[in-house]
Amino acid sequence: MTPELSQKLAAAVDGMPAFPKSVQKILELTRDVSCSPKDLVQVIDKDPVVTVKVLRVVNSAYYSLAKQVTSINHAVVYLGFNTIKNLALGIAAIGILPADNAAGFDGPQYLMHSLTTASIAKQLAARVGDADPLECFIVGLLHDFGKVVLAQSMPREFRLALETSQWNETPLHLALREIIGADHAFVGAMLVERWRFSADLVEVIRHQNSPEINDTPMMACVFAANQISKKLKFGFGGNPCVEELPPTVARRLGGTLDEVIVSLGDLAPVFDEAKMFSKI
Repeated sequence: MTPELSQKLAAAVDGMPAFPKSVQKILELTRDVSCSPKDLVQVIDKDPVVTVKVLRVVNSAYYSLAKQVTSINHAVVYLGFNTIKNLALGIAAIGILPADNAAGFDGPQYLMHSLTTASIAKQLAARVGDADPLECFIVGLLHDFGKVVLAQSMPREFRLALETSQWNETPLHLALREIIGADHAFVGAMLVERWRFSADLVEVIRHQNSPEINDTPMMACVFAANQISKKLKFGFGGNPCVEELPPTVARRLGGTLDEVIVSLGDLAPVFDEAKMFSKI
């Protein structure tokens, strides 16, 4: 990578907004085993924007609660600690997405892909030893955020990479490396590192296209979830190519991509949840 490109990417990453302080605090709480529901409620209550959006989701038709929920405290009681944490983090990620871009990158379809990848990764984590479902959800949600950075900062080059990938039916990350000199995984890792996420999470995003380099439970869950989301066409993140699970991932998940999909059963609720999220 040339010094000029390195400097340009660093500037693009620095130009992205940070998560709100309330969400950064929620992330800190998730890593604290002694964290209580009361701690979470206090943090969310101090952010009126997140509070309103969480309550809007909780009271949506998706959850079909018998009575309207009017406080974050009641939301935690009805839906559980982890669900409210996921909601708050999902809302934050959606909230910092740019409204549009000049690269022709479809934001709503990207969002659907990221949300479904997050939900599937969380489901897979429940069956893999040492995989934290919440961490897998977060990585799934953020795994493609480097595309947003590149679409905003280098729209002409990113558009060309999108077109090249789709015309040739080749992976987008390879087209990005050829045209820009770096792919979205590299840029995404720079971004989440700046946002002070854990080193484990950063490494999964950095090596998402070469999972054998980082053979961890989280990597297995997120890589497989990404391929499942692409294969079932749950949104579109710009990459038309679905990859089979490499041996390191298949071993952890106990089968091929198709076998893992079958084992998950009906994934329509995952898609419905993503649609609900995307309308926040």
